[in-house]
Amino acid sequence: MGFRCGIVGLPNVGKSTLFNALTQTAAAQAANYPFCTIEPNVGRVAVPDPRLQKLAAISKSANVIETQLEFVDIAGLVRGASTGEGLGNQFLGNIREVDAIVHVLRCFEEGDVTHVEGRVDPIADAETVETELMLADLESLEKRVPALAKKATQGDKEAKVQASVLGQALDLLRDSKPARLAEPKDEEERKALDRAQLLTAKPILYVCNVDEADAASGNAHSARVFEKAKAEGAKAVVISAAIEAEIATMPAEDRAEFLKDLGLGETGLSQIIRAGYELLDLITFFTVGPKEARAWTVEKGSKAPQAAGVIHTDFERGFIRAETIAYEDFIAQGGESGARDAGKLRSEGKEYVTRDGDVMLFRFNV
Repeated sequence: MGFRCGIVGLPNVGKSTLFNALTQTAAAQAANYPFCTIEPNVGRVAVPDPRLQKLAAISKSANVIETQLEFVDIAGLVRGASTGEGLGNQFLGNIREVDAIVHVLRCFEEGDVTHVEGRVDPIADAETVETELMLADLESLEKRVPALAKKATQGDKEAKVQASVLGQALDLLRDSKPARLAEPKDEEERKALDRAQLLTAKPILYVCNVDEADAASGNAHSARVFEKAKAEGAKAVVISAAIEAEIATMPAEDRAEFLKDLGLGETGLSQIIRAGYELLDLITFFTVGPKEARAWTVEKGSKAPQAAGVIHTDFERGFIRAETIAYEDFIAQGGESGARDAGKLRSEGKEYVTRDGDVMLFRFNV
């Protein structure tokens, strides 16, 4: 698994331009009018990880397979979406299906690009979108929570768990706060909150779309967004969609020099991936052999059988053990054989918590 990000925002903030650049496709029509993206466009990109190339070189792997990141470019939202304005119902339905929200905010002043509300104010834009999401969640929970509370009083244990955590989310929404601020008291409540697919419970990454001149250091607009993100426990990055679009058309060998000339250390894609992994508490483990070297993504805290299940459900069902080498040890000892001889290969059982960079071989029996 990688993770699935929904790219959202008001019309004409640069969503489709960014989507095209990140996925290096022209699948989304980037045009200067609202709703140029009618159906959600889906693009997958490989997650760059230099560790994977080093592992493959040592093991002489025939194929190298990166983990995948999926972007969904979702039609622009306008004020009133929660009551069906614009493409509201479609927009809200598409957001429910993603793991995290990448909220693109206009932080550039260019007059040639029309703003749907006639002004440049990224904080107001963010609040417009979040208000619509909160209104949709509020309407949903005001119908569901009373019914769950009634079932809970009748002895339904699952309804009791749901009523507790969703009731807390409802109180937050009534106080004009997003459901992501809810604090489930245990794992059962956390899962119940996840299953509810509340729009405002999704982790959020703000992307400040700036002019080329501000790409390295940001500007006054992006500074305000970073303050907002910090206050919410969210993440924010500064990107120029125009620069990303230019990078997408370049030969790979020219990109590093181009970024250096602009004072940038990495591409916007790399920034989004890193911030997204932090936001969702994701880590990477590897499987390596002569046929292929491959990266896999799991949630931080996943035990060895869960990691095995990412590869195939049979691996988790019949899990016996995981032969594990830390990435640093694999490199230092020149591969599996050297690590084994140096005593760096460990046999881990069902309770082992997977660590970022682990090189793993799963033993199973079904």
